[in-house]
Amino acid sequence: MSTIHMRLLCSFITSLYLPILTYPLIFLFSNSILKRKRRMPLIPKLWVIINLSIQLLGLLRSCYGGDPYVFFDWRVSYITANPLGTKQQVIAVNGQFPGPILNVTTNWNVVINVRNDLDEPLLLTWAGVQQRKNSWQDGVSGTNCPIPAGWNWTYNFQVKDQIGSFFYFPSLNFQRAAGGYGGITINNRDIIPIPFGTPDGDITLLISDWYTKSHKELRKDLEKGHDLGAPDGVLFNGLGPFRYDANLVPENINFLSVNVEPGKTYRVRVSNVGISTSLNFRIQNHNLVLVETEGSYTIQQKYTDMDIHVGQSYSFLVTMDQDASTDYYIVASPRFVNSSSGGKAVGVAVLHYSNSQGPVSGPLPDLPNDIDPSYSMNQAKSIRWNLTASAARPNPQGSFRYGQITVTDVYVLVSKPAELINGEWHTTLNGLSYFAPSTPLKLAQQYNVSGVYKLDFPSRPMNRPSRLDTSLINATYKGFVEIILQNSGTTLQTYHLDGYAFFVVGMDNGMWTESSRSIYNKDDAVARCTTQVFPGAWTAIMVSLDNSGIWNLRAENLNSWYLGQEVYLSVLNPEKDDTEDPLPDNTIFCGLLSSLQRDQSQRIDFSGTQRLGCRSCTTLVALALTVISLLFR
Repeated sequence: MSTIHMRLLCSFITSLYLPILTYPLIFLFSNSILKRKRRMPLIPKLWVIINLSIQLLGLLRSCYGGDPYVFFDWRVSYITANPLGTKQQVIAVNGQFPGPILNVTTNWNVVINVRNDLDEPLLLTWAGVQQRKNSWQDGVSGTNCPIPAGWNWTYNFQVKDQIGSFFYFPSLNFQRAAGGYGGITINNRDIIPIPFGTPDGDITLLISDWYTKSHKELRKDLEKGHDLGAPDGVLFNGLGPFRYDANLVPENINFLSVNVEPGKTYRVRVSNVGISTSLNFRIQNHNLVLVETEGSYTIQQKYTDMDIHVGQSYSFLVTMDQDASTDYYIVASPRFVNSSSGGKAVGVAVLHYSNSQGPVSGPLPDLPNDIDPSYSMNQAKSIRWNLTASAARPNPQGSFRYGQITVTDVYVLVSKPAELINGEWHTTLNGLSYFAPSTPLKLAQQYNVSGVYKLDFPSRPMNRPSRLDTSLINATYKGFVEIILQNSGTTLQTYHLDGYAFFVVGMDNGMWTESSRSIYNKDDAVARCTTQVFPGAWTAIMVSLDNSGIWNLRAENLNSWYLGQEVYLSVLNPEKDDTEDPLPDNTIFCGLLSSLQRDQSQRIDFSGTQRLGCRSCTTLVALALTVISLLFR
């Protein structure tokens, strides 16, 4: 009962425990009503006691001895906000923008019932959560049918063998441009110490570029071939900039103030949850000691600033070691934005010491050279894996010697900017723009539905016109794959892989060639799930495909992703794999499998029944003991 299928607990109790409890209760109470004097026969009595003991011991073990379960009810809806001074519709979770932080610990089981109160279908994806052998919970179009408007669906997954800083967001229809995102914190178990002193506090900062146009207007612009242009602003936790310059920032904008105590050290988790803009993060007069990125502990190095690209997450130790004569700026500035309007889009929050003597004023801390990307590339190359630290498991991270593993497959994926294909604008990888079928790939695979997809994605670009296709990478289970991401465009792109952490072994300008492997880092390259690829440059990653399922590799920049720059990896165990989770019993069916769908009104709402948890286990124990005591009266 300590498996991830906690959603079966209610039906298990209903079908097994209640009949066991009901039989003696009915027997006893009917005897009482009829005022019969004879006792329950000894053999049935012993049968009831033995069965109750065995089953209750199992149930108690699941409550108190297995990995914990946490339960949430989330309602995703529109609310009105004015982050940049103009009222607009944003996507909130439980009325919050951003949504609540999902704060859990390694190996916890997470059950989240999501109610879609938007006017269009919804899926939430958990970027960086690897969903070990459970791609059913990944929340992207290739694995799940969307949650229709007015419906609910319950996610049920385990954060197996993971720690770190991540975030969740809506994965369909450009919705992340309207919000719906929130932080994910996966803490170490107590038995595995963190590789630094315990911080005095934990702060989550979600930074994002922001447009005053709605997500529906923005996606229409993309469909017409229009560029998004420079953002209208940059937000900190859904709030606009502090008025650092009266000529650039209007009055009456709510801004974020982060309250701290002098002399204390805080862990500051920063995620770029935006649309398409890289952001340079810095705190005035304070060093950023990098300690973790996307689930990997890093060599602890000091930085004055950090370029955080779309979809990336970092955590820093920041010590409040400055005098408190004034507050201090926290800044997120757009990087590589070729527009005169980019200057007004700076995000500014305030770091407020409890003994501060006045508000912050004056110029913002300097931004690195915005034209030359070499500073940013060198910074990325400086991030190293902490080989001696333990993460989710007791063994050190460096015990996995990726540089000594033989590569089984090589894929060179070349991205191109948007182009017209069949009269519509699309982006491509290796000349293919992903066409999302009405039937999710994972469901089509489960039910052997032919014609939905093909397993013929090319390992290198082919000399042919670009086209739409639903072509998957036919990956080798337990293979060790080298993927080269080549950016032939003029804007920086980031790429994310669901289901895994990969090693960023190299990046450089120009075209990748076989000789480029000579500069690979095969010792302490950081393992993460999102990496940047600079314009006219390449990034090489290596990944061990030990997680069976169907997994999404995508451009994390929403404009590129929305127009088709993604591909799925089919990682199928050729042998019977009893460890891969089966089809969830609350699956939503669509496309060619729509006939299997039950009405929403007839579907079980697990969010209520699963709250049995240990409190209800205790209630059942008390009831069982009462029955046993009655049997011996």
